[in-house]
Amino acid sequence: MTQPIKTALASFGMSGRVFHGPLLLNNSDYELTHIVQRSSNSAQAFAPKAKVVSSFEAMLANDDIELVIVNTPDMLHFEQTRLALESGKHVVTEKPFVQSFSEGEKLLKLAADKGVVLSVFQNRRWDNSFMTVRKVMQEGLLGRLVEYEARYDRYRTWVADSWKEQSGIGVGILQNLGSHLIDQALVLFGMPSGVFCKLNAMRDNSQVSDYFDVKLIYPNLSVTLKASYLVRQPGPAYVLHGVNGTFVKHGLDPQEDALNRGLTPGTEGWGSDPEALYGTINSDISGLHFMGRIETIPGNYQAYYNELYHAIRFGKPAPVQAFEALNVIRVIEAAVRSNEINRIVEL
Repeated sequence: MTQPIKTALASFGMSGRVFHGPLLLNNSDYELTHIVQRSSNSAQAFAPKAKVVSSFEAMLANDDIELVIVNTPDMLHFEQTRLALESGKHVVTEKPFVQSFSEGEKLLKLAADKGVVLSVFQNRRWDNSFMTVRKVMQEGLLGRLVEYEARYDRYRTWVADSWKEQSGIGVGILQNLGSHLIDQALVLFGMPSGVFCKLNAMRDNSQVSDYFDVKLIYPNLSVTLKASYLVRQPGPAYVLHGVNGTFVKHGLDPQEDALNRGLTPGTEGWGSDPEALYGTINSDISGLHFMGRIETIPGNYQAYYNELYHAIRFGKPAPVQAFEALNVIRVIEAAVRSNEINRIVEL
């Protein structure tokens, strides 16, 4: 029987408290041994068996730690991931992976040289809506796909007092919400041949982009990814059109809200949709015209850590490989450049 992976959290902000912490504490394949918290020790009550330390460097000095979760602000990802890899530890880095393609290349080489696993936490691959969309496509329920649109909208008129809302390199809605939608599109369709993008700061006094419209260029397929902070009445999250029909899916995955409310993964109905949010399909399937609802596949963020365990202990592929996350950064850089020059950037 293999031992649990001794794991450390690099911070105890929202992602540590809501996502990584609960997933790790509810998975017997992991032992959360250290948490970095600089200004208080509230993490101690959250994880009584873990040691709370005040600095990333103090955490890294513990030789028994096998896995480090770099869930700090985006501008720290490269340096802290580098330090953890150089210490010979496996690393999970929050999305977006890094702030430049060149940074990511250096980390991939370092992980390979050290023989450790480097993965990126693209948990939205295990959203219930996306898992259902992926299954609809795999089963060919729409025939050859001709158009795909995905949106990730919020309604947030105010500008938060956060580093995410301050002007600088690698900040804005494209890097934040866009990294999810781009990753999902690359999972489905692979790398595009080009990118066209429009970015805007729509809210009063916004210092960063809070709206994007990205077109990924593929032969015989239209792919549109959009997000905005000023959508009070959201439309569909996904709209797919194929030569045989259409699939439409509303609603956000419920796992984040459940984790925020202190619920634990694996409870009854985890990641499931109410029937009102089931996707609708209108298509010709096996010679029959079908109109109706498709039950949403339950979301499962815990699957990420289940697969990561097998990658670390048994050499299986990581659930999100670092080169895949680097491709997301490549698309983001192309999108930013496209907005600057107002034309397609070829990849």
